[in-house]
Amino acid sequence: MSVTVDGDKSESVPSRMSRLLRGPRAEKVPSLVGTACTFIGLIDIAAGVFPRFRTSRMHAVAEVLPGTLGPLSAALSLGVGVLLLLLAHGLKRHKRRAWRAAVILLPVGAVAQFVYRHSVIGVLFSLLLLALLLRHRGEFAALPDPRSRWKALANFVLMGAGSIALGLVIVSAHPGKVVGSPGLSDRLEHVLYGLFGVEGPVGYRGGVDWTVGYSLGALGLLTAITTIYLAFRPEHPVARLTEDDESRLRALLDKHGGRDSLGHFALRRDKGVVFSPSGKAAVCYRVVSGVMLASGDPIGDVEAWPGAIERFMDEAKAHSWTPAVMGCSETGGEVWTRETGLDALELGDEAVVDVADFSLTGRAMRNVRQMVKRIERNGYTTRVRRARDLSDGELERIRRAAADWRGTDTERGFSMALGRIGDPADGDAVIATAHKEDPDSPYGDLKAIIHFVPWGTDGMSLELMRRDRSADPGMNELLIVAALQASPKLGIERVSLNFAMFRSALARGEKLGAGPVLRVWRGLLVFLSRWFQIESLYKFNAKFQPRWEPRFVVYRNARDLPRIGFAAMQAEGFVDLAPPRPFRRRSPAATARPCAHLAPRGEHEVRTA
Repeated sequence: MSVTVDGDKSESVPSRMSRLLRGPRAEKVPSLVGTACTFIGLIDIAAGVFPRFRTSRMHAVAEVLPGTLGPLSAALSLGVGVLLLLLAHGLKRHKRRAWRAAVILLPVGAVAQFVYRHSVIGVLFSLLLLALLLRHRGEFAALPDPRSRWKALANFVLMGAGSIALGLVIVSAHPGKVVGSPGLSDRLEHVLYGLFGVEGPVGYRGGVDWTVGYSLGALGLLTAITTIYLAFRPEHPVARLTEDDESRLRALLDKHGGRDSLGHFALRRDKGVVFSPSGKAAVCYRVVSGVMLASGDPIGDVEAWPGAIERFMDEAKAHSWTPAVMGCSETGGEVWTRETGLDALELGDEAVVDVADFSLTGRAMRNVRQMVKRIERNGYTTRVRRARDLSDGELERIRRAAADWRGTDTERGFSMALGRIGDPADGDAVIATAHKEDPDSPYGDLKAIIHFVPWGTDGMSLELMRRDRSADPGMNELLIVAALQASPKLGIERVSLNFAMFRSALARGEKLGAGPVLRVWRGLLVFLSRWFQIESLYKFNAKFQPRWEPRFVVYRNARDLPRIGFAAMQAEGFVDLAPPRPFRRRSPAATARPCAHLAPRGEHEVRTA
């Protein structure tokens, strides 16, 4: 049996699935090689640092490993050991450059074994490892990750700190050979001098000073070489959405944008995109810490999704990135898992309000109704308009207010944020504003902002919430109600609100008769809500009596989940590993104000009356 993807004949289903699922098998050799490099590196470092180790039985094994090289054995053991540790992770990730470095390092180690130790066994062992790498060279074909020269600074700081720490161990590893009783400051000074190849204040007997000096010099040289390499290697910038990519995505959204409420967020300009062979579908993504993170469902024709997903998986394999999808729908999760063999886990629920069913009447809406009436009595008014209907001056004032009212210095959001307001290409976006005269405000009567992006032709999806901190509590409720009430005039039939993470666990855990495990899980979520607004966001959404649409995270295996979670936290802006702000380059999305999975879209503060 064969399948047709994007109108093209493809291979049989069994062979196609075998090709997509062979990744774990192909990882065995690189994983073993990487683990071996880690083990050998640690042995080489130990052989160079601890004198007792060099006379133990373990050292008899270590002598046949690359890195133990005659009179300079300590320094070379340290150097080769550190390099192998640095290469191990790249080898596990199938990186071609790591393979090349290992292939160069092993012959150098073999020659050194023969020249300095005349060790035939050491030469043979090095050549065997080299043969293993050459035999499986096809497994090491992954392309480089996106990178910048800021990694050179990070390498200098981390390698420098590691070299100082390891240098203190080296200086202190020969207590019986030390002249006098040098203190910690003397030892630290000796390390710092030694990293630059200069003799320090600590003296040794029996030729140990040569061993310590060469070892410290090797660490300093490694720090310098790796930093210089990272500083002068060519940059590989992160993929960005080009003008052509954006125009193609907008064409797909015009035809199929009504299917997924997160579709318009694919137009964030700090994302990359892969298209299906026919161009009828696309997957948008960002690479964060080696994780290729897609968001929402693929864009375009559902029948063409498999082709876009296959391109996504091929791109992930080419760079040895970990594939993952955040916030896809149930339909999207089914297609992803069927086409790739990945697993899916329910992440939470999206709150969707059907405009025709929304009303402020009834007991269930009593709190919202009272809050809105109280705010209106305090003199607040609202306006709900398409972005194209606002003047340039008013749009600029809204943008400046949104930036100033942001709660943190970090721009947050990825999967449920557009990252800009008032772009001419986003004229269909809806902006709701709250107003009250305030002569002391630099923004006049503007007090709160809510920004919605299009969801097809008859829907809109909440993207951003901002308010003046001096405004009355309840601005968000006021503007959401105003937007829902104005929706019929704008031709809007459905409105997507915030994403509530782990909503079902919170809802079931607070019911009568909930089991102990569910109660403990709910208690943990409530505890985490002190930092991530998990419970408060769920309760905020529930005020508007929405229907709940489940959203899923798609992943390769369970051991990838911590890494995917950390990458998602980075993408959403909760973890910032970028350089300090004075040294940071301006991002193309610097004018963006995204939302986050773990906080209300737009990072607004949830407050109740």
